[in-house]
Amino acid sequence: MINQTLDYYNRNAASFNKDTVNVEFGQTQSLFLEYLEGEKILDFGCGSGRDSKYFLEQGYDVTACDGSIEMVKLASAYTGLEVKHMLFSELREDSVYDGIWACSSILHCTYDELTNVFVRMLCAIHVGGVIYTSFKYGDFEGMKNERYFIDFNEAKLDQFLSQFNCVKVEKEWITSDVRPGRQDEKWLNVIIRRIK
Repeated sequence: MINQTLDYYNRNAASFNKDTVNVEFGQTQSLFLEYLEGEKILDFGCGSGRDSKYFLEQGYDVTACDGSIEMVKLASAYTGLEVKHMLFSELREDSVYDGIWACSSILHCTYDELTNVFVRMLCAIHVGGVIYTSFKYGDFEGMKNERYFIDFNEAKLDQFLSQFNCVKVEKEWITSDVRPGRQDEKWLNVIIRRIK
C-alpha cells in the first residue's frame, strides 16, 4: 500500500505540485507557529515544499523530507533546501526538533503504521515540542484514488492519541479544503505537545 501510494505521487508529482504549491495556508501555518517554542522544524512529508518555504521565510530552521523522490526533486528546487528522500518509518532522531509539521502527509499510513510513526515523531521532538497534523474528516480506511488513506473524526483521533501518555492536545479543529473547487471536503486538524 505504501508502494502504491508513493508510485501515485511519483507519477503525478507535477500535477500535485501545481495544485498545492501556491495554495494559501497562512492561517494554519501561523497557528502552528504560535504554539512552537523554538526554531527547529521538521516538515514531515513536505510535498511541494510550500510550507517549508513559508517557515524559512519566517526565519525558522527547517528540515524537509518526503517519501516520493519526484516530490523531493520539486521541493528541493522550490525551497533551495536539500530535501531528504525518506519514508516516515525511517525517522530515527532523538529530541532534535522543536516542532514537526505533518500536513496532509501521515494520513497515508495504516493504523498500525501510524502508531509506530507517531512514536518516532514524539521521540524526534524535545519535551515541550509540538506536532501539527491533519487528516481527511471521517472514519474511512483503505485505498481511494490509487492511494491509501486513514481518515479521522474527533472520537477516533481521541482514541488513537489515548495510547500515548506523553501528549497533550493543544488544539483540535475542523477546516474546509483550501484547494479551489474542494471546499466541501473537511479536514480534522490537531496540534499536540509532548509533555514528558
